[in-house]
Amino acid sequence: MSGPSARFFCFWEVETLAEPATLDHRLEQLLRPAVEGLGFEWVGLEYHGGGNGTLRVYIDNVEGVTVDDCARASRQISSVMDVEDPIQSAYTLEVSSPGVFRPLFGVEDFQRFVGERIKMTLSAEFESRRRLKGVLVGADDATVSVLADGQQYDVPVGLVSKTNLDPEL
Repeated sequence: MSGPSARFFCFWEVETLAEPATLDHRLEQLLRPAVEGLGFEWVGLEYHGGGNGTLRVYIDNVEGVTVDDCARASRQISSVMDVEDPIQSAYTLEVSSPGVFRPLFGVEDFQRFVGERIKMTLSAEFESRRRLKGVLVGADDATVSVLADGQQYDVPVGLVSKTNLDPEL
């Protein structure tokens, strides 16, 4: 065979083939060690981007969290953020205790608070519901079970958008 020929080569980095890490996951990887290094419990984070986004980091401590604790954690987190620069736009950093309406961020949180009252928001409708308010019955890697209005809902973890403790005050 004569004439021009073309050869095509494709290269992939390992990260390209794997599911990319979300910004929230990357932020947790950066900030969790800094928070825990100060002796605080890492509760979780929320990042809401946009024109002037908000990065909210929740910390806890056996003795409770004071304003001075939040300030100390904020300085440490700011230092990490300045060096790593994972958020390219302007944002406000807030460091807070989780409070009585503590947000639940993962399976470990759900398992820890089984038996407690919760309020859950879903990212899509599930069994004709977008919100559930009831008692947390159980959780595993696939589902979170909630007893609401006399019925148990086994919600797929992927549909859980936001969950907070909802104590009767």
